[in-house]
Amino acid sequence: MKQFDIRIIIGVGLLALGSLLFLEQLGFMRGAASLFWGLLFLGGAGYFLYLFTRDTQGQWWAIIPGMVLLAMGGEALLPESFDRLDGAFFLGSIGAAFWIVYLTDRSRWWGIIPAGVLTTLAVVSLIEEVSGVETGGLFFLGLGLTFLLVAWLPTPLGKNQWAYIPGGILIVMGLLLSFGASGLMSYFWPVALILAGGALIFFYFFKRE
Repeated sequence: MKQFDIRIIIGVGLLALGSLLFLEQLGFMRGAASLFWGLLFLGGAGYFLYLFTRDTQGQWWAIIPGMVLLAMGGEALLPESFDRLDGAFFLGSIGAAFWIVYLTDRSRWWGIIPAGVLTTLAVVSLIEEVSGVETGGLFFLGLGLTFLLVAWLPTPLGKNQWAYIPGGILIVMGLLLSFGASGLMSYFWPVALILAGGALIFFYFFKRE
């Protein structure tokens, strides 16, 4: 038996794409290219998700390309009426991948940060597309909540107390932006830097005692 060759996959893929495009030209179907790429991306997503489920510790990284390809496949197959939600769907899918990275192993606490940032961006994108409301304050509130989760959620090495500092700063900034306190923003960063520096010095000497 001949050794399996990658050219077989490429050949089958070209045949499938050519056939779909031919059927589209004949008027038997629409969106042939989108269908092809959507199914191709979903196939790739299935492969990486299979790697992840087979070994969630050793192959944890596979969930990230798996969810990216799943989002790309979904975007290609969804009707055009859902185009406005593409950004939120894509960002939310990648954010979900990082939530899974953390939930399958609490020692990977760092996954909370990209998970929270991407989830926040997905929510902000969704709200802007649906309502057109200004979401600058909501973005910083989401980032602040992300760091508070880093501080609250358990890890094998204990809780990350340092995350309260950026979390609190971002929450305050989000509240100021949400309530339109633009005049106070010029004082925000100097005060935030002073508080952050003081907190770091305090925690340093507190832990030494």
